[in-house]
Amino acid sequence: MKAIVVGTGYVGLPHGAICAEYGHKVYAYDINQERIDAYKSGRRDEIEKQINEPGLVPIIQEQLNRNLFFTTDITDEIEGTDVIFMCLNTPPKRGGATDLTYYLNASHHIAKLLAARTDKRRVVVVNKSTVPIGTARKLESILLEHGAENVGVASNPEFLAQGKAIEGSRSPDRVVVGADTTADLQILRGIYSAYVNHVRIRYIETTPETAEAIKYLGNTLLLTYISFWNGVGGRLAESFGNIRMEDLKLGVTADSRISTWGSFVSNGAGGSCFGKDIQSLIYQLKQAGNRADLLESVYEINEYQKSYMFDRAGYEAGFNFNNKTVTMLGLAFKKRTNDMRDSASLKAVEALLAKGVKEIRAYDPLAMHEATRYFDPEQNHLFERIVYCDSVTDALTGSDACYVSTDWEEFRSLSKELRATVQTPYLIMDGRRMLPDYNQLVEDGFDYLPVGGKLLRKAADNTLSLNGAVVESDPAVA
Repeated sequence: MKAIVVGTGYVGLPHGAICAEYGHKVYAYDINQERIDAYKSGRRDEIEKQINEPGLVPIIQEQLNRNLFFTTDITDEIEGTDVIFMCLNTPPKRGGATDLTYYLNASHHIAKLLAARTDKRRVVVVNKSTVPIGTARKLESILLEHGAENVGVASNPEFLAQGKAIEGSRSPDRVVVGADTTADLQILRGIYSAYVNHVRIRYIETTPETAEAIKYLGNTLLLTYISFWNGVGGRLAESFGNIRMEDLKLGVTADSRISTWGSFVSNGAGGSCFGKDIQSLIYQLKQAGNRADLLESVYEINEYQKSYMFDRAGYEAGFNFNNKTVTMLGLAFKKRTNDMRDSASLKAVEALLAKGVKEIRAYDPLAMHEATRYFDPEQNHLFERIVYCDSVTDALTGSDACYVSTDWEEFRSLSKELRATVQTPYLIMDGRRMLPDYNQLVEDGFDYLPVGGKLLRKAADNTLSLNGAVVESDPAVA
């Protein structure tokens, strides 16, 4: 089949690449010339500057100019098209409403092209972007406004986890398609023929509104799990001595009714979906005259989690950040991506600068180039205090404390670099519970403050202490 993908970001590019891999002719369209030129080049370094997703580049290189084409003009490609996927950025507005500016601009443009085409075959315009419930109807009215004929609308939300987008596209848990007519559903079955009647993948056909709601409810429930463990499980372990976090999780999730997913503690969930989607759902429910107390609490817990470690460092470890140099390890919102949208590092940098740090020495394996867009000194002169480093060792050099913000695997061996680079007394703030040999670090004179655990520090008599209380056994905080 012939498909157009409108928007080539973290949703559109993987989706288009996988559709091409499955044999469809895909025209990936974007108004960003720099981005399109990078994809057209087929060069790994150029593509990964735009989107860094494991396994994506080889598919682009294999399918480029065979089944996958990149363009900034689809006037000609609109002819003979079966499906148009809308993969636009839908960021949050102040107050939680979804900003549909990019989406609506693209919708009007597509509607005009469809109205002017000579081939009047049935076309389905499909929302893959996460959009408020009822947006498919808004798209329908735009198509009618411009006189587009024989065009259907559908909702087909994406459920990809960044860092695993290719794996998730090839073997999704479910494919949800919402459309009104049998003809539109039949076209989408053609696009997703590999998944229809699959023995493991659930292919779900429903209404457009239900499909839109599934995406919001799914993401909100996932964030609720995360906020529960951070806001309740983690707080218990941080408040009371001798609670072993890993045993706590194991014991609670041994109940088959309780999900193991999300049963970890961290410095909060980031990325393009969770925070934006829950804010939008809160706004939609309130606009409909309903309360959203639970969702508001879930969101507030997650936002607080992104910077509260620095407050703990003050009142638990007695650490004063003023005029200090702090190492920040990790800038992306999670490992295996360069995406910094809603990353915990954004709030962490703001909090550290507000506390008067002299310098932030930052390192991330993939997100360094991306970080310069978020921390632009021309927008805020305080960002001049950020120094971008080439390695963990470089980032640690000359620092007074270290904050682990992202769960990159290479940070698990941080202890070696710490011992070789810095001198005690020195504070380690582990926002991801990454260090397996934390006890030995404490024995060596480091203060260790983990999320989901109390401060560990060596007492004057060489025994381990938990915030002043002597610990006789391994507290197993990491």
